[in-house]
Amino acid sequence: MNINFTNSVLALAVCATLAACGGSGNSKNTTTSPTAPTVPEVNESGISAIPDTLKATYTPALKFDRYTKVDTPNGGAIHIVAQDQITENQIVRSRNILQHFLTDFPGSQYGEDKSAVANKMAENGATLMLLNGVDDGTNAGAELDGQPLYYGEIQVEGHSWYINQNYEHRDASYEEILHLVHDYGIGIDQGEEFIGASAEYQAEIRAAQTTALSGQLWAWGAEQADWLAELTAENSLTQEYLASVVDSFYGLWGAHESEYGMWGFYIAKTRDDLPGKDPQGSALMDMFFHPYLTYNARIDESFTGDFSLKFQDNLPYTHHARYLKDVTLTGSNDSNVLVNELNNNISGNTGTNTVVFSGPSSEYQISKEGDSLTVTDLQDGRDGSNTLEDIEKLKFTDTTIESSSL
Repeated sequence: MNINFTNSVLALAVCATLAACGGSGNSKNTTTSPTAPTVPEVNESGISAIPDTLKATYTPALKFDRYTKVDTPNGGAIHIVAQDQITENQIVRSRNILQHFLTDFPGSQYGEDKSAVANKMAENGATLMLLNGVDDGTNAGAELDGQPLYYGEIQVEGHSWYINQNYEHRDASYEEILHLVHDYGIGIDQGEEFIGASAEYQAEIRAAQTTALSGQLWAWGAEQADWLAELTAENSLTQEYLASVVDSFYGLWGAHESEYGMWGFYIAKTRDDLPGKDPQGSALMDMFFHPYLTYNARIDESFTGDFSLKFQDNLPYTHHARYLKDVTLTGSNDSNVLVNELNNNISGNTGTNTVVFSGPSSEYQISKEGDSLTVTDLQDGRDGSNTLEDIEKLKFTDTTIESSSL
C-alpha cells in the first residue's frame, strides 16, 4: 500500500487526541503517539536555544541560535529570537526594554493596566528579531516576519558604545522595540482593520503627530519630503513620531551634536524641552510611559571605574543613565556606582565595588538586614533610599566605610 506522508502526519495528530485510533472500532491502537517537542534548557539569564515550535522559521541556516520571551497575562508569549553574534547582555537588555514598555504605570491614563496591550501582542504573534551586523540590506533574517533590531544598534549600559554615546552605533533599541509594541499591541489606525488594544491612545498619538507635522515640530524641511511620503504610504507616521518623542524623553539625544532630537529633525532634544516645544508629545509620555526606567540594567562586564546614575555634563551617557534606578554590575572588574535620587537598587559583581554618595556620612542612615544594606539620605531630593547587595564599600564626602564593618 502506498502511504501519503501528509495523511500519515494527520493520522498521528488525530490519534494524539483520541483514546484509540479508529474511534468506535475494536482494533487496538498500534500507532505510536508523536514525540512531544523538547523544551530547551533555560540559563540563569532566561535564555535558551530556539524552541522546536520556532525552528522551522528562525533556522540555524539563518544563524538564529538563542531565544527568550516575555510572558503575557493571557498565557501567551512575545518572542525574542537572536542570531549568533548577539551578546547575552544585548538579549537581556532588549527583553528588559520590552518589559519596561509593558510595565503598568499606576495613575496614568492609558498605561495603568497594560495587560490588554501585552495580550494583544501575543495574539498578533509579535516577535523581536535580534540580528547580526547593521541594517545594510545583507542580512536575510530581516526578510522574516518580525521587528528587526541589529547588533550594531544595541547599546548595553557600561559598554564603550554607551559610555561614549557613539552615534555610529546609536541606541536604536528603544525605537525599534517601541515599534513592536505600537504595531502589535497599542494598534495603528487608518488601516483596513484596527488590530490593537488601545484605539483611544492611538487617537491621541495621531493628533499629536498631526500637530507636530503641520507645526514643523517634527520631520520638517524639504530634505525629509521623500521620507515622509514613504511613511505616509506605509501608514508609519505615528510610529516614527512617537519614537522621536520617546527617545528624547529618555535622554537618548542629549549628547548629540545637533540642536534637536532624532538626528536633528525633532524639535525637542531632551525631556526638559518637551513641555514647551511639543506639549502634545509631552502629554503622550505622561499617559503611558514611566518617568524612569523600570528594568534592572546589567552593566557590561567590560566596564571599570565610576558608573554615574547622576547627571553630569562631562559624562555624555548620563543624559540617559539619569533615568536608571536599578543596576547590576557584571563581570569581575572593580567598579563603582554613583547614586541618583530615584531610590536605587544596586548589586555588585565579583570585584571590589563602591557605592558613592553625595554628602557626609552623618547625613545618612544605614541599616543592615542579612546580606542587604539600606542607605537612606536624610536630606530631601538628593540620594534617596538605596538598597545594596554585594557592595564592599560606601563612600561619603568625609569617609569611606567598609560594609564588612557594619
